[in-house]
Amino acid sequence: MRQLKGILILLVCVAILAGCERKPETETKGSREEFQIYYLNSAMTTMEPVAYTIPEQSQESQKDQIDWEIDHLMHQLKTVPKDLDRQAAVPDKVGFDYYKLEDSFLYLYFDNNYTMMNSTREILCRASLVRTLTQINGVDHIVIYTAEQPLMDSMGSLVGPMAGADFIDNISNVNSYEKTDLTLYFADVSGDKLEKETREVVHNVNSSLEKLVIEQLIAGPGKPGINPTLPRDTQLLNVSVNENVCYINFDSSFLNNTLEVKEYIPIYSIVNSLAAMSSINKVQITINGSQEVMFRDSISLNQLFERNLDYNLESEDPTNKEEKNN
Repeated sequence: MRQLKGILILLVCVAILAGCERKPETETKGSREEFQIYYLNSAMTTMEPVAYTIPEQSQESQKDQIDWEIDHLMHQLKTVPKDLDRQAAVPDKVGFDYYKLEDSFLYLYFDNNYTMMNSTREILCRASLVRTLTQINGVDHIVIYTAEQPLMDSMGSLVGPMAGADFIDNISNVNSYEKTDLTLYFADVSGDKLEKETREVVHNVNSSLEKLVIEQLIAGPGKPGINPTLPRDTQLLNVSVNENVCYINFDSSFLNNTLEVKEYIPIYSIVNSLAAMSSINKVQITINGSQEVMFRDSISLNQLFERNLDYNLESEDPTNKEEKNN
Protein backbone atom coordinates (compact mmCIF):
# COMPACT_ATOMS: atom_id res chain seq x y z
CA MET A 1 0.00 0.00 0.00
CA ARG A 2 2.83 2.35 0.93
CA GLN A 3 4.48 1.48 -2.39
CA LEU A 4 1.29 2.42 -4.28
CA LYS A 5 1.06 5.78 -2.44
CA GLY A 6 4.68 6.49 -3.35
CA ILE A 7 3.98 5.87 -7.02
CA LEU A 8 0.94 8.20 -6.94
CA ILE A 9 2.96 10.98 -5.27
CA LEU A 10 5.69 10.58 -7.89
CA LEU A 11 3.17 10.87 -10.75
CA VAL A 12 1.69 14.04 -9.22
CA CYS A 13 5.15 15.60 -8.93
CA VAL A 14 5.94 14.74 -12.56
CA ALA A 15 2.65 16.35 -13.67
CA ILE A 16 3.39 19.51 -11.68
CA LEU A 17 6.91 19.76 -13.09
CA ALA A 18 5.59 19.24 -16.62
CA GLY A 19 3.07 22.02 -16.08
CA CYS A 20 5.84 24.34 -14.86
CA GLU A 21 7.92 23.60 -17.96
CA ARG A 22 4.99 24.54 -20.24
CA LYS A 23 4.30 27.83 -18.49
CA PRO A 24 6.74 30.01 -20.49
CA GLU A 25 5.03 28.74 -23.66
CA THR A 26 1.69 30.21 -22.59
CA GLU A 27 3.33 33.50 -21.64
CA THR A 28 4.71 34.01 -25.15
CA LYS A 29 1.38 33.42 -26.94
CA GLY A 30 0.50 37.09 -26.93
CA SER A 31 3.95 38.29 -28.01
CA ARG A 32 4.10 41.69 -29.67
CA GLU A 33 4.27 41.94 -33.44
CA GLU A 34 7.15 43.74 -35.11
CA PHE A 35 6.62 46.00 -38.11
CA GLN A 36 8.92 48.02 -40.35
CA ILE A 37 8.20 51.76 -40.30
CA TYR A 38 9.33 53.28 -43.59
CA TYR A 39 10.79 56.66 -42.66
CA LEU A 40 12.71 58.89 -45.09
CA ASN A 41 16.40 59.60 -44.79
CA SER A 42 17.54 63.06 -43.70
CA ALA A 43 17.98 64.19 -47.32
CA MET A 44 14.49 62.89 -48.17
CA THR A 45 15.71 60.91 -51.15
CA THR A 46 15.19 57.32 -49.94
CA MET A 47 13.03 55.19 -47.67
CA GLU A 48 14.80 53.70 -44.65
CA PRO A 49 12.83 51.09 -42.65
CA VAL A 50 13.14 50.92 -38.87
CA ALA A 51 11.78 48.06 -36.75
CA TYR A 52 8.88 48.96 -34.47
CA THR A 53 6.92 46.81 -32.02
CA ILE A 54 3.31 47.73 -31.42
CA PRO A 55 2.36 47.70 -27.71
CA GLU A 56 0.44 44.57 -26.85
CA GLN A 57 -3.20 44.96 -25.89
CA SER A 58 -6.00 42.43 -25.85
CA GLN A 59 -8.56 43.13 -28.59
CA GLU A 60 -12.11 41.81 -28.77
CA SER A 61 -12.14 41.20 -32.54
CA GLN A 62 -9.89 41.10 -35.59
CA LYS A 63 -11.27 44.48 -36.66
CA ASP A 64 -10.30 45.98 -33.28
CA GLN A 65 -6.80 44.55 -33.73
CA ILE A 66 -6.49 46.02 -37.23
CA ASP A 67 -7.71 49.42 -35.98
CA TRP A 68 -5.17 49.26 -33.13
CA GLU A 69 -2.34 48.57 -35.59
CA ILE A 70 -3.44 51.24 -38.11
CA ASP A 71 -3.60 53.89 -35.38
CA HIS A 72 -0.13 53.07 -34.11
CA LEU A 73 1.53 52.80 -37.51
CA MET A 74 -0.02 56.06 -38.77
CA HIS A 75 1.23 57.82 -35.62
CA GLN A 76 4.74 56.49 -36.28
CA LEU A 77 4.63 57.62 -39.92
CA LYS A 78 3.92 61.18 -38.76
CA THR A 79 6.44 61.27 -35.90
CA VAL A 80 10.10 60.27 -35.67
CA PRO A 81 11.80 59.15 -32.43
CA LYS A 82 14.32 61.76 -31.24
CA ASP A 83 17.23 59.31 -31.40
CA LEU A 84 16.69 58.62 -35.12
CA ASP A 85 18.20 60.70 -37.91
CA ARG A 86 15.15 60.31 -40.14
CA GLN A 87 12.31 62.34 -41.60
CA ALA A 88 8.64 61.50 -41.11
CA ALA A 89 6.95 59.95 -44.13
CA VAL A 90 3.95 62.28 -43.73
CA PRO A 91 4.96 65.96 -43.37
CA ASP A 92 3.79 67.91 -40.30
CA LYS A 93 1.67 70.26 -42.41
CA VAL A 94 -0.31 67.40 -43.91
CA GLY A 95 -3.37 66.65 -41.83
CA PHE A 96 -4.59 63.08 -41.54
CA ASP A 97 -8.36 63.15 -41.01
CA TYR A 98 -9.56 59.54 -40.81
CA TYR A 99 -9.52 56.15 -42.51
CA LYS A 100 -11.94 53.46 -43.65
CA LEU A 101 -11.29 49.76 -44.18
CA GLU A 102 -13.46 48.00 -46.73
CA ASP A 103 -12.59 44.39 -47.44
CA SER A 104 -8.80 44.56 -47.82
CA PHE A 105 -8.74 48.17 -49.10
CA LEU A 106 -7.60 50.81 -46.60
CA TYR A 107 -8.80 54.31 -47.54
CA LEU A 108 -6.69 57.14 -46.06
CA TYR A 109 -8.20 60.62 -45.94
CA PHE A 110 -5.78 63.57 -45.80
CA ASP A 111 -6.47 67.28 -46.00
CA ASN A 112 -5.65 69.42 -49.05
CA ASN A 113 -2.07 70.01 -47.84
CA TYR A 114 -1.20 66.56 -49.15
CA THR A 115 -1.38 67.89 -52.71
CA MET A 116 1.06 70.71 -51.82
CA MET A 117 4.02 68.32 -51.69
CA ASN A 118 6.39 68.36 -54.64
CA SER A 119 6.30 65.25 -56.83
CA THR A 120 9.45 63.67 -55.37
CA ARG A 121 8.28 64.08 -51.79
CA GLU A 122 4.78 62.83 -52.61
CA ILE A 123 6.07 59.68 -54.30
CA LEU A 124 8.20 58.84 -51.28
CA CYS A 125 5.32 59.61 -48.91
CA ARG A 126 3.02 57.40 -50.95
CA ALA A 127 5.55 54.57 -51.01
CA SER A 128 6.13 54.79 -47.24
CA LEU A 129 2.41 54.67 -46.50
CA VAL A 130 1.87 51.66 -48.73
CA ARG A 131 4.94 49.69 -47.63
CA THR A 132 4.22 50.27 -43.94
CA LEU A 133 0.46 49.76 -43.77
CA THR A 134 0.18 46.73 -46.07
CA GLN A 135 2.16 44.79 -43.48
CA ILE A 136 -1.06 44.64 -41.45
CA ASN A 137 -2.87 41.35 -41.79
CA GLY A 138 -6.11 42.21 -43.59
CA VAL A 139 -4.78 45.25 -45.49
CA ASP A 140 -3.73 44.51 -49.09
CA HIS A 141 -4.25 47.85 -50.84
CA ILE A 142 -4.00 51.53 -49.92
CA VAL A 143 -6.20 54.22 -51.50
CA ILE A 144 -5.38 57.87 -50.80
CA TYR A 145 -7.93 60.68 -50.66
CA THR A 146 -7.20 64.38 -50.31
CA ALA A 147 -9.89 66.84 -49.22
CA GLU A 148 -12.45 64.02 -49.66
CA GLN A 149 -11.38 63.49 -53.30
CA PRO A 150 -9.39 60.51 -54.64
CA LEU A 151 -5.72 61.23 -55.30
CA MET A 152 -5.12 62.27 -58.90
CA ASP A 153 -1.89 62.41 -60.89
CA SER A 154 -0.56 65.47 -62.72
CA MET A 155 -2.72 64.62 -65.76
CA GLY A 156 -5.86 64.58 -63.65
CA SER A 157 -6.21 60.78 -63.75
CA LEU A 158 -7.00 58.56 -60.79
CA VAL A 159 -4.02 57.03 -58.99
CA GLY A 160 -6.18 54.21 -57.60
CA PRO A 161 -5.37 51.36 -55.17
CA MET A 162 -1.71 50.61 -54.44
CA ALA A 163 -0.23 47.35 -53.17
CA GLY A 164 3.04 46.77 -51.36
CA ALA A 165 4.48 45.03 -54.43
CA ASP A 166 4.14 48.28 -56.37
CA PHE A 167 7.06 49.72 -54.42
CA ILE A 168 10.47 48.18 -53.87
CA ASP A 169 11.70 47.97 -50.27
CA ASN A 170 14.66 50.25 -50.70
CA ILE A 171 14.39 53.17 -53.10
CA SER A 172 17.95 54.21 -53.89
CA ASN A 173 16.57 57.44 -55.29
CA VAL A 174 13.41 58.80 -56.83
CA ASN A 175 14.65 57.66 -60.24
CA SER A 176 13.48 54.19 -59.22
CA TYR A 177 10.11 55.52 -60.38
CA GLU A 178 9.11 56.95 -63.71
CA LYS A 179 6.09 58.55 -65.30
CA THR A 180 4.36 56.66 -68.08
CA ASP A 181 1.36 57.47 -70.24
CA LEU A 182 -1.02 54.54 -70.53
CA THR A 183 -3.87 54.13 -72.99
CA LEU A 184 -6.70 52.38 -71.18
CA TYR A 185 -10.09 51.30 -72.47
CA PHE A 186 -13.18 51.39 -70.26
CA ALA A 187 -16.88 50.97 -71.05
CA ASP A 188 -18.91 53.81 -72.49
CA VAL A 189 -22.25 54.80 -70.96
CA SER A 190 -24.13 52.21 -73.02
CA GLY A 191 -21.85 49.37 -71.92
CA ASP A 192 -21.41 48.01 -75.43
CA LYS A 193 -18.41 50.05 -76.62
CA LEU A 194 -14.95 50.90 -75.33
CA GLU A 195 -13.88 54.46 -74.66
CA LYS A 196 -10.26 55.54 -74.39
CA GLU A 197 -8.69 57.18 -71.36
CA THR A 198 -5.08 58.37 -71.42
CA ARG A 199 -3.60 58.22 -67.94
CA GLU A 200 -0.24 59.32 -66.58
CA VAL A 201 0.99 57.04 -63.81
CA VAL A 202 4.10 57.01 -61.65
CA HIS A 203 5.30 53.44 -61.32
CA ASN A 204 8.18 51.32 -60.12
CA VAL A 205 10.64 50.74 -62.97
CA ASN A 206 11.10 47.17 -61.73
CA SER A 207 7.45 46.22 -62.34
CA SER A 208 6.14 45.33 -65.79
CA LEU A 209 3.97 47.73 -67.76
CA GLU A 210 1.61 44.86 -68.56
CA LYS A 211 0.94 44.32 -64.85
CA LEU A 212 0.52 48.06 -64.42
CA VAL A 213 -2.11 48.19 -67.19
CA ILE A 214 -4.19 45.42 -65.61
CA GLU A 215 -3.97 47.00 -62.16
CA GLN A 216 -5.09 50.35 -63.56
CA LEU A 217 -8.06 48.70 -65.30
CA ILE A 218 -9.05 47.09 -61.99
CA ALA A 219 -8.73 50.48 -60.26
CA GLY A 220 -11.34 51.82 -62.67
CA PRO A 221 -11.77 54.94 -64.81
CA GLY A 222 -10.54 58.30 -63.63
CA LYS A 223 -12.80 60.60 -65.61
CA PRO A 224 -16.60 60.99 -65.64
CA GLY A 225 -18.78 59.55 -68.38
CA ILE A 226 -17.04 56.18 -68.64
CA ASN A 227 -17.58 53.02 -66.59
CA PRO A 228 -15.42 50.22 -65.16
CA THR A 229 -14.97 46.96 -67.01
CA LEU A 230 -13.45 44.85 -64.21
CA PRO A 231 -14.75 44.49 -60.62
CA ARG A 232 -12.59 46.11 -57.94
CA ASP A 233 -12.13 42.75 -56.20
CA THR A 234 -10.58 41.10 -59.27
CA GLN A 235 -7.39 39.33 -58.20
CA LEU A 236 -4.47 39.27 -60.63
CA LEU A 237 -2.29 36.22 -59.96
CA ASN A 238 0.38 36.57 -62.61
CA VAL A 239 1.36 38.39 -65.80
CA SER A 240 4.07 37.29 -68.22
CA VAL A 241 5.09 38.04 -71.80
CA ASN A 242 6.64 35.67 -74.31
CA GLU A 243 7.16 36.41 -78.02
CA ASN A 244 4.73 39.35 -77.97
CA VAL A 245 1.99 37.31 -76.30
CA CYS A 246 0.80 38.51 -72.89
CA TYR A 247 -0.31 35.72 -70.55
CA ILE A 248 -2.67 36.84 -67.77
CA ASN A 249 -3.76 34.62 -64.91
CA PHE A 250 -6.69 35.71 -62.72
CA ASP A 251 -8.34 33.92 -59.86
CA SER A 252 -12.03 32.97 -60.07
CA SER A 253 -13.11 36.49 -59.05
CA PHE A 254 -12.62 37.48 -62.70
CA LEU A 255 -15.65 35.34 -63.56
CA ASN A 256 -17.87 37.17 -61.05
CA ASN A 257 -18.23 40.15 -63.35
CA THR A 258 -21.77 41.47 -62.89
CA LEU A 259 -21.09 44.94 -64.31
CA GLU A 260 -23.71 46.15 -66.77
CA VAL A 261 -21.58 45.78 -69.89
CA LYS A 262 -21.69 43.45 -72.88
CA GLU A 263 -19.92 40.14 -72.37
CA TYR A 264 -17.05 41.00 -74.73
CA ILE A 265 -16.31 44.40 -73.14
CA PRO A 266 -14.20 43.16 -70.15
CA ILE A 267 -12.16 40.94 -72.47
CA TYR A 268 -11.37 43.61 -75.05
CA SER A 269 -10.89 46.25 -72.40
CA ILE A 270 -7.87 44.17 -71.39
CA VAL A 271 -6.78 43.17 -74.89
CA ASN A 272 -7.03 46.61 -76.52
CA SER A 273 -5.37 48.32 -73.54
CA LEU A 274 -2.43 45.91 -73.67
CA ALA A 275 -2.24 46.02 -77.47
CA ALA A 276 -1.88 49.80 -77.27
CA MET A 277 1.64 48.91 -76.11
CA SER A 278 3.47 48.16 -79.36
CA SER A 279 5.10 44.95 -78.11
CA ILE A 280 1.86 43.07 -77.40
CA ASN A 281 0.12 41.34 -80.31
CA LYS A 282 -2.03 38.74 -78.57
CA VAL A 283 -3.42 38.04 -75.09
CA GLN A 284 -4.14 34.74 -73.33
CA ILE A 285 -6.41 34.86 -70.28
CA THR A 286 -6.54 31.98 -67.79
CA ILE A 287 -8.40 31.39 -64.53
CA ASN A 288 -6.29 29.78 -61.81
CA GLY A 289 -4.02 28.59 -64.62
CA SER A 290 -6.80 26.97 -66.69
CA GLN A 291 -7.82 27.93 -70.25
CA GLU A 292 -10.83 25.60 -70.24
CA VAL A 293 -13.19 28.28 -68.95
CA MET A 294 -16.24 30.05 -70.37
CA PHE A 295 -16.59 33.73 -69.54
CA ARG A 296 -20.21 34.73 -68.96
CA ASP A 297 -21.21 31.40 -70.53
CA SER A 298 -20.52 32.80 -74.00
CA ILE A 299 -16.80 33.45 -74.56
CA SER A 300 -14.27 30.63 -74.40
CA LEU A 301 -10.94 31.63 -72.86
CA ASN A 302 -9.24 28.78 -74.71
CA GLN A 303 -7.98 31.11 -77.42
CA LEU A 304 -5.57 33.96 -78.08
CA PHE A 305 -7.34 37.32 -78.25
CA GLU A 306 -6.14 39.98 -80.68
CA ARG A 307 -6.79 43.71 -80.73
CA ASN A 308 -10.19 44.53 -82.19
CA LEU A 309 -10.90 48.17 -82.99
CA ASP A 310 -14.54 47.38 -83.81
CA TYR A 311 -15.26 47.49 -80.09
CA ASN A 312 -13.75 50.96 -79.69
CA LEU A 313 -16.08 53.94 -79.68
CA GLU A 314 -13.81 55.58 -82.23
CA SER A 315 -11.25 53.72 -84.29
CA GLU A 316 -7.72 55.04 -83.86
CA ASP A 317 -6.30 53.45 -86.99
CA PRO A 318 -7.12 55.40 -90.20
CA THR A 319 -5.86 52.54 -92.38
CA ASN A 320 -8.30 50.23 -90.65
CA LYS A 321 -11.15 52.56 -91.60
CA GLU A 322 -10.02 52.71 -95.23
CA GLU A 323 -9.90 48.92 -95.45
CA LYS A 324 -13.47 48.70 -94.13
CA ASN A 325 -14.72 51.33 -96.62
CA ASN A 326 -13.12 49.44 -99.47
